[in-house]
Amino acid sequence: MRVSLNWLREFVDLPESAETLRPILDDLGLVVEEVCHTGGGLEQVVVARVEEIRPIQGADRIRLVTVEAGEGPVEIVCGAMNFDVGAHVPLAPVGSVLPGGVVIAERTMRGVTSHGMLCSARELGLGDGQDGLMVLDSYVNPVPGESLSEVLRVGPDAIFDISVEGNRPDAWSIEGVARDLAARLGRPRRTPVVATSPSTTKTSNYAQAGIDDSKLCGRFTVTALRHVTVGPSPPWVVERLTRAGVRPISNVVDASNLVMLELGQPTHPYDADLVAGRSLRARRARPGELLTTLDGVERTLAVKGRGLGDTGEDCVIVDGDDVVVGLAGIMGGASSEISPTTTDVLLEAAYFDPMAIARSSKRHGLRSEASHRFERGVDPNLALRAAARFVAVLTESSPDLEWLSDPLDVWGYVPEPSTIELRDGDVERLLGVEVPLDDATSLLSALGFVVTGSGTALVVTAPTNRPDVRSSAAGRADVIEEIARLYGYSRLPRRTPSWPNAGGLTARQRLRRRLRDVVVDGGALEVWTPSLGGDDDFERVNPSVERVRVTNPFSLDESVLRATLLTGMVRAWVKNYDRGVGDVVLAEFGVVFYHPNTTSQPRITKGGLRGSLSLALPRENERATVLFGRREDDARVAVATWHRVASRLGLADVVVRTSADALPGLHPTRSAVLEDRSSGAVLGYVGEVDPSLVGALEGPSHRRLGILDLDVDALCDPSRATRRSGKVRDPSRFPSAIFDLAFVVPEVVNAQDLAYSLGRSHEYVESVVLFDSFRSSSLATDSRGLAYAIRLSSAVGTLNDDDVVAARSSLIEAAATLGAVLR
Repeated sequence: MRVSLNWLREFVDLPESAETLRPILDDLGLVVEEVCHTGGGLEQVVVARVEEIRPIQGADRIRLVTVEAGEGPVEIVCGAMNFDVGAHVPLAPVGSVLPGGVVIAERTMRGVTSHGMLCSARELGLGDGQDGLMVLDSYVNPVPGESLSEVLRVGPDAIFDISVEGNRPDAWSIEGVARDLAARLGRPRRTPVVATSPSTTKTSNYAQAGIDDSKLCGRFTVTALRHVTVGPSPPWVVERLTRAGVRPISNVVDASNLVMLELGQPTHPYDADLVAGRSLRARRARPGELLTTLDGVERTLAVKGRGLGDTGEDCVIVDGDDVVVGLAGIMGGASSEISPTTTDVLLEAAYFDPMAIARSSKRHGLRSEASHRFERGVDPNLALRAAARFVAVLTESSPDLEWLSDPLDVWGYVPEPSTIELRDGDVERLLGVEVPLDDATSLLSALGFVVTGSGTALVVTAPTNRPDVRSSAAGRADVIEEIARLYGYSRLPRRTPSWPNAGGLTARQRLRRRLRDVVVDGGALEVWTPSLGGDDDFERVNPSVERVRVTNPFSLDESVLRATLLTGMVRAWVKNYDRGVGDVVLAEFGVVFYHPNTTSQPRITKGGLRGSLSLALPRENERATVLFGRREDDARVAVATWHRVASRLGLADVVVRTSADALPGLHPTRSAVLEDRSSGAVLGYVGEVDPSLVGALEGPSHRRLGILDLDVDALCDPSRATRRSGKVRDPSRFPSAIFDLAFVVPEVVNAQDLAYSLGRSHEYVESVVLFDSFRSSSLATDSRGLAYAIRLSSAVGTLNDDDVVAARSSLIEAAATLGAVLR
């Protein structure tokens, strides 16, 4: 928001420079992004009266004009044709510098010398008009020789570009910024002049107003003006609007815009002759109604939007024939637009429901200065004061207008201001500095808060222009924040927090970093996929399972929280594959969500889900998933990666076990469960992606994609993920005995289970390594052959034949407990 320092000075005495005020505004929470100095170059421009106009021989587009500027006649060559003798116009004498750095010098044209320049409004930076000179008689009673800046009340200015937070609707105006400055500096605040002398004719005898939906419109006022002359605005109005970044249009529209910028209350003028029955009402739009807004766009109303819980409701303004003439709080309709022929005006000033305006503005893609303010919350008590200010501003350029008395004022539902109890010590507990309650009372009262009580407690009622102040404990924090702003954030003591122990990473953070390091070191590219998806994606891997839905999704494709990282990662790989870069390994670390009523997750439970089943909240599970998309990648690469991960994380004994209860979306026969042998907990899954899922996501179903999906919650839980003791076995100084054992084993026996039993069968067993697995018709049905390389050693001496035979017998007996027979 662009705020003029000169404009602020009309509300409060501010002798300080812009550079001095900037840090004060920053400390008030009104962050100044930039300060621009403007308006220079008018100091040397004076008022001149046209005394004589003569043609120049051989020139039909320029004339020789003699003017009087207080120091005798001056001849000027001028090409403008919009003035006559006796008119008062701006004169830039020789040597003066106009805005933009234009230096005025003597010039000779057609043999005639021009001793200066007569100026247009655009050349002076006071408007965009291109219809000739700026004729001053329409605005003021000028005297030749007077300084133009004094006559027009314009001059050098500093413009603050302030970033106003969305929760400060009271600061979206010049008066709101001035209120904060006056409260901080302890200075009185002035109010702008408003009209006070309406005619004896009552507005109700001329116009009508009403509210059909009190929830959408909380207050609706209509002010009637007759005998209005539409024309250009006074220069000071043009200057203020221009410096605020608003384009001047006409005196009626400009007065409305100026009041909005000054007080924060948007208003809208209607041409009364174009409003049927001179009646304005606020109601809910009906589906399919049409409105052509002032920007020339035809809009269909009450169409249900997508997202933000949008029900499609629009608040509209209708005339006496129930025809829509404006989109409430956003933009008026073209059918009742103010034009040069307008003589009677109906001025609307209202309070609309902030969320209704925000949804309508977003749905129609229509943002305006009015909608910015309405959707943040306008003061419902400001409407009639704003209308009176509008009349005062317009009267200066249309002195014959008639302001009808007793404006129409209809009320609907308006939220009550919050009331908060502030106890002794509350401020110190939150800010860390003691602010006496008497001082707090003075600070809050300066902002318009009503403070009652004394002693150890205050009852604080927020003003109606502060809908951001909440009730209860949250409102107490809001009130204390206001005290802190005015007391000064810079005055709050700085403290450096200290702890008896230096900070560090938790065990979970260390494990997560180690896991990420080993995955990235293996060549994986870390990706992020959306946590929201559609029902189609959910059904592909979790059919008929309850899902966590978002009540206000932006779209149907983002209405369900994901229950797996697999779908998003496969989709990401397919996009890369389609672009010729499919030979990649992707990894993601993220959270998946399960419905609280879902009690049977596929082998993921065993305490692996954060949250409590007793709470009706989604259960969260942190996962780490690696997708192997290179041509040579398959389940074997995924298993090899898992072994590297297990070694890096120090996991003692995790079995890669085939299971019919595999993770949805994995290949039914080329996937396995990662199970901790000691606790029985499932730590994740390894294998290949189901080709049907790849095909469903428009990828090449013939391509094998390895997958490693790990439960980070389980890996971080010592009761479920058993780790090595950390003790290192000293290598033996004596020779080892090495031999092979081959067994016929039932198919149901896992090779790692057999190796585990062999390794713990005798104290001399140093290592057991599987080196061969085979199937043959010569073996029993449902069995296979497994061959292990066995290494024996002793820390106390060389093994003799009896030692080796005893150890071998123990190995064979241990295998027999699992149904394995020595070949």
